[in-house]
Amino acid sequence: MHCRRCLPQAGTSWKTLKRLERKIQVDAVPGAGNSLILKRIHHLDWTWCSLTPPLRGFVRHQGGYHGGPSQPTSPRPSQMALKNVATSEAIEKHKKYLADWFRQQPNEERQFGPSFSLDTTHVDPVIRESSLEEILKPSPEMTIQNQLQAPCTNIIGLQNLFDMDTCGRQVKNVVLYGTVGTGKSTLIKKMVMDWCHGRLPRFELLVPFSCEDLSQNNAPISLRRTITKKYLHLREVVPMLGSTNLKVLFILNGLERLNLDFRLAHTELCCDPNEPVLPSAIVVNLMRKYMMPEASIIVTTRPSAVRRLPSKFVGRYVEVCGFSNVNLQKLYFQMRLSQPDCSGASGPATAEESSERDNLVEMLSRNLERHNQIAAACFLPSYCWLVCTTLHFLYFTKTVPPAQTLTGIYTSFLRLNFSGEVLDSTDPSNISMMKYVAKTVGKLAYKGVMSRQTSFSEEDLRHCFEVEMKEESELNLLNVFRSDVFRFFLTPCVQPGKEHTFVFTIPAMQEYLAALYVILGEKKTLTQRIGKEVSEVIGKVSEDVAVVLSIVSKFLPLRILPLLFNLIKIFPRYFSRFSSKDRDTIARTMAVEMFKEEDYFNDDVLDQINSSILGVEGPMRHPDEASDDEVFELFPIFMGGLLSRRNRAVLDQLGCPIKNLAVFEIAKAMKKTVIRNSRKGLPPSELMDYLFFLHEFQNERFTAEAIQSLRTINLSSVKLTPLKCSVLASVVGTTSHEVEELNLASCHLDVNSLRTLFPVFLRCKKLHLQLNSLGPEACREIRDLLLHEKCMVSTLRLADNPVTEQGAHYLAEAIAGNSSLSHLSLLHTSLGNQGVEVITRHLAQNKHLQELDVAYNSMTDEAALALVEEAKRHATLEKVHLYFNEISEEGKQALHELRKDRDGVKVLVFLTVGADVSDYWAIILNVVQKNLPVWDRERVQQHLGLLLKDLESSRRQTANPWKKAKFMRVENEVKRMLGKIQQGAL
Repeated sequence: MHCRRCLPQAGTSWKTLKRLERKIQVDAVPGAGNSLILKRIHHLDWTWCSLTPPLRGFVRHQGGYHGGPSQPTSPRPSQMALKNVATSEAIEKHKKYLADWFRQQPNEERQFGPSFSLDTTHVDPVIRESSLEEILKPSPEMTIQNQLQAPCTNIIGLQNLFDMDTCGRQVKNVVLYGTVGTGKSTLIKKMVMDWCHGRLPRFELLVPFSCEDLSQNNAPISLRRTITKKYLHLREVVPMLGSTNLKVLFILNGLERLNLDFRLAHTELCCDPNEPVLPSAIVVNLMRKYMMPEASIIVTTRPSAVRRLPSKFVGRYVEVCGFSNVNLQKLYFQMRLSQPDCSGASGPATAEESSERDNLVEMLSRNLERHNQIAAACFLPSYCWLVCTTLHFLYFTKTVPPAQTLTGIYTSFLRLNFSGEVLDSTDPSNISMMKYVAKTVGKLAYKGVMSRQTSFSEEDLRHCFEVEMKEESELNLLNVFRSDVFRFFLTPCVQPGKEHTFVFTIPAMQEYLAALYVILGEKKTLTQRIGKEVSEVIGKVSEDVAVVLSIVSKFLPLRILPLLFNLIKIFPRYFSRFSSKDRDTIARTMAVEMFKEEDYFNDDVLDQINSSILGVEGPMRHPDEASDDEVFELFPIFMGGLLSRRNRAVLDQLGCPIKNLAVFEIAKAMKKTVIRNSRKGLPPSELMDYLFFLHEFQNERFTAEAIQSLRTINLSSVKLTPLKCSVLASVVGTTSHEVEELNLASCHLDVNSLRTLFPVFLRCKKLHLQLNSLGPEACREIRDLLLHEKCMVSTLRLADNPVTEQGAHYLAEAIAGNSSLSHLSLLHTSLGNQGVEVITRHLAQNKHLQELDVAYNSMTDEAALALVEEAKRHATLEKVHLYFNEISEEGKQALHELRKDRDGVKVLVFLTVGADVSDYWAIILNVVQKNLPVWDRERVQQHLGLLLKDLESSRRQTANPWKKAKFMRVENEVKRMLGKIQQGAL
């Protein structure tokens, strides 16, 4: 059956047919398929044979055979068929239906804004023409495959998939394959959208099918009924299928979900679209070109399932290679992160927001150009999505509470790639792909976290994947995993000196899978595994044994039978109590990893993630330079995040259920470990990690109890991004208790940060906001805070902020109307004389202020004297700081005279008080030393020189040796500070 002349023609006699049968038997490839064809030829009706060919004339096409009329007929051409108004309207309706269906985006995509759509933001991955030999060649052992350096040859465009092959034959069946995450499904969606919008004119009708959907139907159904069942509006078009030259394209997405058998003994031939057969039989006959031979077909599948399709039924193999070109990665990031609604703000983006987006794209592009590990990760379009989503979470989260969690992003990422996926549909275990990953890759990830290891040799991989294999089915599952999934999680390391090792595609993915491995209870000893299996077996048979023993005891009154029965029931009970100890172990692991002292001075985890994506600006590390110890601070945070209700619901869809009882027991055990350890006092970065952990855990009752134990929150020097401010406001907002002290010094706060944290500020007694570049606009927010009826702030420190005279007006209003503030620091806030005068005028209306610090504000004599005069009349004001101001000798003398009759007010101007050392000299020098990094050094040197002269003058005036000794001590401290400033040591 290799040429048309070997086939029977119309009017062929039976004798001639017999001769042709012998010729076909010689030429045909022996097999069950040809035997069945000949049987059908023998049983053809004689009358029918005299009018038409006994079997539809076969034409060789792409290694398969499809029927065609033996005599030329004159069916209407496709253009004539489309003139039918009902048909045309049905196809147009079909286009609209498909466009609406495929335009729908998952919830995870809505964060990029309502204007985001697949039509405008899609970047086609690289696809290349392949061959069956490349697919079936022996898979190498777990060796390095440097996919970034390997040139991608035989590149083909989507519009050329059905062009003629190298032999000049028209391609009808195309197999589009690729590993998980390369973008097969997205590519098909884009192809459907192109057809709906008229950008794929080769086909007049496109019918997409999900093989996962088809696999759910185990009852016979016809092709036409299948089409109308999925697309009712095509009922006018379906009768034309196979009877006209209508150019049809079938898309079968996810062929690995169907168990196809192309042997005729298992799947009979069927050319009638109205004949009910199993869905798998419909697919097989479509691929054979026995049913609807004129239709074109695209099949998408994973590499392991390609071999299920006989090559003679495939016209072209096409591999989806992902973003093997870095420029494609850059284009993807540019289109995603530059969306108008990406920043999450309502209305058009401001110039500042647009600049921030452009800066993100620029930093990411520079990091990709360094041939960093992230470029290897973004080889897969799925990881490009994860990078964009993580950056969006880090930079554009401004709601309280945050709409997402980092754990939720990673869980959703896995859901988008593995939802409903079974590792091997032909395996009886039917294990979900994600469950297999958690057991194998999770084990590797956990061992790496425990040993602080991020790169793994081939021996490490074999130890985790192959050491426990005992059956053939386990080896088959491993082969499927290596073919389809391995490169999704592990990729060759690009770091010099580690070329022959593997690393996790994204560093945080290692910690996520390690956390999943622990939370799912896969980390068990041999005793625990055996005990669990024995307990399950005994538990299953205990009821049957109880029935048998109760019957036997009626006839044989043996006292030992009840005893035996009770002994049998003891073991499951004992094991259930023993297994509950696993929950305590998980909680202890969480606490130990959360509060490791060696990690106390690292950046917080959100900054670490940001650096891993955008890189670290500055000189690159030399290859020979020893790297820092690996940090795994996300591991316990992911453990807490996986216990949240939302993530557990998604994991259940992935085949990784976590029981409610287990979560309850773990949370109960965490109260004894995590909360107790948090009370010891944590460094700022570790405290931020702890707050982020509570946010990820999403358990309000637990969080409220944890926050109530934190009376002081010190986050000084932590860069509080909008996300961190939202996390802080959300976590602290779970309770209404008072916060004794909140230290946000040098946290890069701005006006938006103050608005986000406003509810938290209301409950703080001591609030530190110094060194934050808070200007007049921020002072307006602070005014509203201090005038709020629920404000509890008693101490407010705004030192080293550009408050200026304009901001002083807002603060003066707040001082006049506030009833809780007792200590206010405006040290080095550029108030000037006019700013101080504004505050002085409103000071009389305040009845509670006890201490006011306006030092280092370029204040001159008149403003200083007026302030001190007002302070003397104030009912509660006890201390005023005026040092490092532009006060003349005459002013100093006048202030000195006021101090003699100060009426209880302590004015801190100098290090001396007459012929004695001021009691506050240490405070003044300590303030100077702390603020030197942000103060004008020349001006500080000048003031310290004046203070030194004042000390020497006062020392000469006293005859008391004890006082002289105190003066000498203070002079030495000032001289030491001056020396360090001159040497640049401070």
